Amino acid sequence: MNTNIKTREYTTVSEVSGPLMVVEGVEGVGYNEIVDIETPTGEKRSGQVLEVTKDVAVIQVFEGTSDLNTKDTKTRFTGQTAKIGVSRDMMGRIFNGIGKPIDGGPEIIPDEELDINGSPMNPASREFPEEFIQTGISTIDGMNTLVRGQKLPIFSGSGLPHNDLAVQIARQAKVLGADDEFAVIFAAMGITNEEANFFMRDFERTGALEKLTVFMNLADDPAIERILTPKMALTTAEYYAFTLGMQVLVILTDMTNYCEALREISAAREEVPGRRGYPGYMYTDLAGIYERAGRIDGKEGSITQMPILVMPQDDITHPIPDLTGYITEGQIVLSREISRKGIYPPVDVLPSLSRLMSGGIGGDKTRDDHSGVSDQLYSAYAEGRELRDLVAVVGEEALTERDQKFLEFAQAFEDQFITQSKDEDRTIFETLDLGWNLLKILPKSELKRVKEEFIEQYLPKDD
Repeated sequence: MNTNIKTREYTTVSEVSGPLMVVEGVEGVGYNEIVDIETPTGEKRSGQVLEVTKDVAVIQVFEGTSDLNTKDTKTRFTGQTAKIGVSRDMMGRIFNGIGKPIDGGPEIIPDEELDINGSPMNPASREFPEEFIQTGISTIDGMNTLVRGQKLPIFSGSGLPHNDLAVQIARQAKVLGADDEFAVIFAAMGITNEEANFFMRDFERTGALEKLTVFMNLADDPAIERILTPKMALTTAEYYAFTLGMQVLVILTDMTNYCEALREISAAREEVPGRRGYPGYMYTDLAGIYERAGRIDGKEGSITQMPILVMPQDDITHPIPDLTGYITEGQIVLSREISRKGIYPPVDVLPSLSRLMSGGIGGDKTRDDHSGVSDQLYSAYAEGRELRDLVAVVGEEALTERDQKFLEFAQAFEDQFITQSKDEDRTIFETLDLGWNLLKILPKSELKRVKEEFIEQYLPKDD
C-alpha cells in the first residue's frame, strides 16, 4: 500500500455489486473523491467515492464493473474531486457523458479545470430573470415565454416529438436586441444510437453545431455515467456564462433517464426506497441540477435551463415531473391528444405555464400588447375546448351563435397558432400578429382581456 498523502493505492476490494465496488482498509478518503481503477487485465477506469464509513469506501465505477474482481483489482485514491477542463474551444464540439471528445477532433486544451459539482449561487446575488428569449415557437414565445436565467421544463410522453422540439429550440433560440454572445449546451442522457444520429444529423444539416456544445450519454453506456452528464454540461455553462460573459441555454434530455440511473445506484446500495422506488434524496439531487440556472449580480452572462422529461404513463403526478414542478418555474406540457390530430408541436397551452413570463414581456422587451393577447388567446381557447365537450353531449345545433364562434376559434388556434413546421422560426411579432388574426374570429365585445387602445392598433380591420 502506497502511503503517499495525495495518492493512496489499495488492492483490498471486498465486494463488487452492480455499478458499485467496496474497498476496505482505506485511510483519509473523502466523499466525492475520484478513484483510478486498474482491472485485472490492466484496463484503466475511473470512479467516485459515494460513501465512507470508518475504513470502508463505496465507489461508483463510471465505466461499469464488468471484469472487476476482489483479488486483482487495484484502486488509487487521487485526493481530487471530479473536474472538467473547460475552454472556449468546446464550442462546436461533441463529447461523451463524461466529457471526452467523440467527434474525431483534438483533445481540449483547458483554460481552467472546474469542479463539476459547481459552486452554489449566493441567493442574495441572484438577479431576477426578465429578458426575453425567442425560441421561434409560438406556443412558447407567445403563451409561455422563456426568459433569461429561467428553468422551464418540457413535460412529454413516450413517442411524442420532444426530440424534434429540443433540436428546434437549440437551433432557433436567441436573445433579441442583445450584443452578447449566445451559446447552447445540449446534454442527452440515456438516448439510443438512433436518437444520437438524429440529433447529430440535424445539427450538422442546419449549421447549428457552430454555437452548440454537445454532451451525449448513450443508452448502452454505463448508467452511472448519466449521473455526471448534466453536471459536466452545467459546469461548462457556468464557465461560458460567468467567465466568458455569454448568454447560455442548457437543454437537458431526458431527465427521466437520469432519475432511473439514480434509482439503480440507490438499489445497488440497498438504500430504503422512497416513492415508487426512487431514492428519498431525489428532490435534493434534482434541485442541485436545476438551481444552477440563473443570473448573478455584476456578471454579464446567464444560464437558462430547459430540462426535458418523459412522464411514465403520461402521469404528471409521477415523482419525476412532480418534484421537477416544485423546483422549476413552470412547465411546457406536450399532449398526446393534440399529437394524434397530426399537430406539431403538440403543446397544450392550458396546463402549460411560465411563472416568470410577466417579467420578460412588454413594450421594451417584446411588444406592449403581449400580455393582453396571451391572456385573451388562453381564455378563448379554454372556452372553445369546453364547448367541444358540450358538443359531444348535445350536438353542435344546440350552440348559440356566440358559442359557434368560440368553437371555430379553438379549431383555428390549433390549426394556425399551435401548428408550425419543424423548420419554422417565427419572430415574436409574427406570433402576436397571428394571435390578433385569430381574435378577429370573435365578436369584438368578447375581447375583454386586451386594452381598447391595442384593439384599435393591432386588430385587423375588415376589408
